[in-house]
Amino acid sequence: MIKEDNMAYIITEDCIICGTCWEICPTKSVEEFDWYYRINNDTCVECGACARVCPNHAIIRKNAEEQDKG
Repeated sequence: MIKEDNMAYIITEDCIICGTCWEICPTKSVEEFDWYYRINNDTCVECGACARVCPNHAIIRKNAEEQDKG
């Protein structure tokens, strides 16, 4: 079971489902579903490659999202 509380990176609703993150992930931790992608925390090594290549800036560090909620 994936515990989203511990995820360093998350894919936000801004995702346009282009697959760029899925293609670049060195550990294949980006899981593809019918209408969204999700990062598997069990295999993610937190390298940030997915966030760097996302054309829509939809992958963020979870800490950043929590700070925005403030």
